[in-house]
Amino acid sequence: MTAARRRERSVRRSSDLPFRRGRGLTAPVEDYLKAIYAIELAGSAAATNDIAQRLDIAPASVSGMVRRLADQGLLAYEPYRGVRLTAAGRRAALRTIRRHRVIEAYLVRALGFAWDGVHEEAERLEHAASDALIDRMADAIGEPVTDPHGAPIPTREGTVDETPHRTLADVATGQSARVVRVSDKDPELLRHLSSLGLRPDVVVGVRARAPYEGPITLEVSGRWVQVGASLAGRLLVEIV
Repeated sequence: MTAARRRERSVRRSSDLPFRRGRGLTAPVEDYLKAIYAIELAGSAAATNDIAQRLDIAPASVSGMVRRLADQGLLAYEPYRGVRLTAAGRRAALRTIRRHRVIEAYLVRALGFAWDGVHEEAERLEHAASDALIDRMADAIGEPVTDPHGAPIPTREGTVDETPHRTLADVATGQSARVVRVSDKDPELLRHLSSLGLRPDVVVGVRARAPYEGPITLEVSGRWVQVGASLAGRLLVEIV
């Protein structure tokens, strides 16, 4: 059975019970809230198809769960657009995101995991770890403000840095930029970025651009490397 089918069956089994007795939200519900938060962060309400695509499940499964979460006060409908998190839904989403990112940081800093090997571990552990355990883990590694991939870690109080950033593809030739964040979901991509020296906090200089979305030549830690325009578009940066 594929991972997508396992996820969909899990969602269906849980669709009539959004909350666990005595422990808050089920894992599928937390995944829904995280997905909707990410879609909102990109600037729009979350349509059924957007949620289904992000969770890799059928749209028919999404509709029923969305209605139940709205009934629970976690989502609010926007007519003809989709749903948005309510204040309660946002708090729940950020609690789960905090657990995920603290776990990633702890695995790298305290246990020596490579940054390309922690996302799946955190996906599993984020639903089982208590907030108290996560707070202890964060304290043990010095209260990091970002995870190993540069994503901001929500605070215990539920605040998070949502500053928008441009991509490396938007940096003009001759400018320099600091890598802020990369996606944690593709281990092969992370290994490739490591081989190029492209990690959060590294400053890169854009030295040349080939026409028609050709490769971009970068200076990274004293050496010159090339990346494709599509890859540059996946690296969030800030101009320095």
